[in-house]
Amino acid sequence: MFVLGYQNGAVLHINNPAGSNPSPRVRVRVRVVPLRALYAHRGVTEKKPSNVVRNKPKRKICTAEELHYVAVPNSDWRLALWRYLPSPAAPQRNHPLLLLSGIGTNAIGYDLSPEYSFARYMSGQGFDTWILEVRGAGLSAHRVEFGEDSTIASANAKSTVGTTLSRESQSKSQLMETVMQSSQRLSGLLNEGEEPDAPQFFDLQERLSTSLEDFQKQLDLIVKNDWDFDHYLEEDVPAVMEYIRTLSKPKDGKLLAVGHSMGGILLYAMLSRCGFEGKDSGFASVTTLASSLDYRPSNSLLRLLLPLSDPIQALNVPVIPLGTFLAAIHPFASSPPYVLSWLKFLISAPDMMHPELFEKLIFSNFGNIPTKLISQLTTVFQEGGLCDRSGTFFYKDHIGKTNVPVLALAADQDLICPTEAVYETVKLIPEHLVSFKVFGEPRGPHYAHYDLVGSRLHIKCIRV
Repeated sequence: MFVLGYQNGAVLHINNPAGSNPSPRVRVRVRVVPLRALYAHRGVTEKKPSNVVRNKPKRKICTAEELHYVAVPNSDWRLALWRYLPSPAAPQRNHPLLLLSGIGTNAIGYDLSPEYSFARYMSGQGFDTWILEVRGAGLSAHRVEFGEDSTIASANAKSTVGTTLSRESQSKSQLMETVMQSSQRLSGLLNEGEEPDAPQFFDLQERLSTSLEDFQKQLDLIVKNDWDFDHYLEEDVPAVMEYIRTLSKPKDGKLLAVGHSMGGILLYAMLSRCGFEGKDSGFASVTTLASSLDYRPSNSLLRLLLPLSDPIQALNVPVIPLGTFLAAIHPFASSPPYVLSWLKFLISAPDMMHPELFEKLIFSNFGNIPTKLISQLTTVFQEGGLCDRSGTFFYKDHIGKTNVPVLALAADQDLICPTEAVYETVKLIPEHLVSFKVFGEPRGPHYAHYDLVGSRLHIKCIRV
């Protein structure tokens, strides 16, 4: 096992002794590698294969070397896969690497900038690295967005339009009206007492307007194609794994995987389901960042949102505009008088993320969350932990049947998935297969929920 991370402009390379069993208490040795050398190979022009499917122009940008689209069987979705080719100067690796993001986020979090890029670091170490954007996230697209003559259209695609469009459309209109009114009131509040030409407020208004326009476009799609956690688990991830296997051709047919937040929950759920069914998961090993199947032992601040779950469903609200909400409150959290500054710590601990990168994360990484997805994920706070949509299969009951090595990482100041929640799942995995580490020291540095992916000290973790 090795853990990689940035510290003071260098990269930590942490190794366990060869052949040793992973242990939550193990002390490891540290080797510092100059950061600049790790990206030297990026000056080489990489040849892109001819089978890469180009997307139509969109506002969002892909910063990877290649952008692939994967058709999901029996659906109209095309999932975006960002690919980072392995450096020719790095050692050849046995397995490709799949990165899974958290709820309501896209691939940007794994590639905030060349200097703070989880994905680019791993490709620089020789891994064929892929980031999945699940349905509804980032550049993943519905057939309607590409058009009927799209080169990636699938002949066996079937319509997934629901049967309650009239009620959902009405709900969409009401939600959009509420969001627009709130935006107008926010703009008025920001401009009160300020000069009309204050550049920071014009910039904020422009960003809010862009976010709302994008949100309005997304609503038309989301109310017709709602989905939950099981859609990701049973359809999106398996389709992408098969696609990566076909292109990367690992000798044993297996992948490495890293999942942050919900991405890690997806990995746990896959291991649980495969263990229960006696099937091969297709993973050589997995690493989870701030993830758990059961949050009950912790004081996660997500508990505060539980009372809103039932009213949201009762009002038939199809989606929660997380990205628009974070963009709206960002000025109050990052500028005087800092009335909402405490919300920043849900994402990153003090001094752990460069302000420009934090702003990029807020305005570029977050999107909309379907309420059906939220509803299923709230079961992590219920008896038995996360369950499937039928309410009969509890994933933590079978995670102990896995035969896949797991590295579970937690952050010492994570208010979303505290260390107690992470350990609640770790303790169920066979001891010889699991390793558990909490990042953060009593005197600092400290880590919050997103610092395990994109902080100044940028933790990189993978089992090889």
